[in-house]
Amino acid sequence: ISNESLRSISSLEKLEVLLMVGCGLVSDDGLRFLGNGCPSLQVLDVSRCEHVSSAGLISVTRGCIGLRKLNAGYHFLELSSTVFQNLKDLKHLKTIRVDGARVNDSFFQIISSNCMFLAEVGLSKCEGVNDAGVMQLAYGHPGLKVLDLTCCNDLTDMAISAIAHSCTKLLCLKLESCSLLTEKSFSYIGSSCVLLEELDLTECCVNDKGLEYLSKCVELQCLRLGICTDISGKGLSYIASKCKNLKELDLYRCSNVGDDGLGFIASGCKKIRKLNFCYCTKITDIGMAFLSQLEELSDLELRNLIKVTSAGLTALASGCRKLSELDIKHCVNISDAGFWSLGYYSWNLQQINLSFCEVSDVGLCMMMSNLTRLQDVKMVNLTKVSVRGYELALRSSCARLKKVKVLASLRPLLSVELLEALGASGCRIRWD
Repeated sequence: ISNESLRSISSLEKLEVLLMVGCGLVSDDGLRFLGNGCPSLQVLDVSRCEHVSSAGLISVTRGCIGLRKLNAGYHFLELSSTVFQNLKDLKHLKTIRVDGARVNDSFFQIISSNCMFLAEVGLSKCEGVNDAGVMQLAYGHPGLKVLDLTCCNDLTDMAISAIAHSCTKLLCLKLESCSLLTEKSFSYIGSSCVLLEELDLTECCVNDKGLEYLSKCVELQCLRLGICTDISGKGLSYIASKCKNLKELDLYRCSNVGDDGLGFIASGCKKIRKLNFCYCTKITDIGMAFLSQLEELSDLELRNLIKVTSAGLTALASGCRKLSELDIKHCVNISDAGFWSLGYYSWNLQQINLSFCEVSDVGLCMMMSNLTRLQDVKMVNLTKVSVRGYELALRSSCARLKKVKVLASLRPLLSVELLEALGASGCRIRWD
């Protein structure tokens, strides 16, 4: 897609939506065509367009004043003051994302005073985001529904207090790596943001008391708590007792979470579909037995759970029949018996990562031949699998596989016929 493409597109007077993420051949000249045409344009996404500068955005914002959604994230290191000034004319703007850019006080002043219909603001990894700016944004837009402040790590409890008390209609709040926040912030969120459906607190200082406060957000469907190492089963018991609509829970590297935490989640959050317990090394087969009660579970990440054995995987597979994605990389104590169970029970499995596991030729071939919906498999460093084992396993499923990841050293050892068959079926092989 080039500037000449946009010259043609700009003649479409009724065009309302244009998404051009990562179009590396488009420059400011192309956006100038859009600014001079496309009077009906409402949605524009120019994120990751490496040759577009502030000048290009100025052309669009001057010419397309009916814009409702603008995504200019992850390329602009610094947006000019003229871009901010032009936002005054976008009276109908509902969504603006400038992720990764450098912003200043004038940005917050302008969008707070002029863009009165804003419902979604994306400031992920932006420089210049501080308490004063976020407070101005929150008080100016009490109707905000989505706010992304990922890696805005200068924010304190003052900003969260303003958000919680003003933006009571928030549905999604992302605060990953906002490490200065304390229990006060979680108390504010729990007390006022009762409509929240998605909350990301990855790498924040959340403890069990914080989860007790947050459990008041009873509409939560997605909760991300990765690398919150002060969380234990006690905190999860608060969430499980009240957040009955939870569908996604991320506890990546929450090292104090053990089997009791899984027990609380399994008994209280029956709608869970996606779980991440990677590197929660206290979890054992007992925890897997608890998870087997989650009949809706479809996506599970269990990387590096060294205390989980084939017995635990068997319990899981027999109970979670809707499982479609499974990551058990580095689960070194799962042997053939566990993979036989997957082949017997997990008919819906489409994606699996079993790299560094202790499966043998027999276990791998049996599993791969039985999983008739399997499309994506990662099997790096399977030390008990021979070249013949890889060959037979891949042959048994080559007609349905779409992605395979194996060691590059296998490339000259696998038969030409197999590689041609995989290629003919549209399978992409990643040689690691």
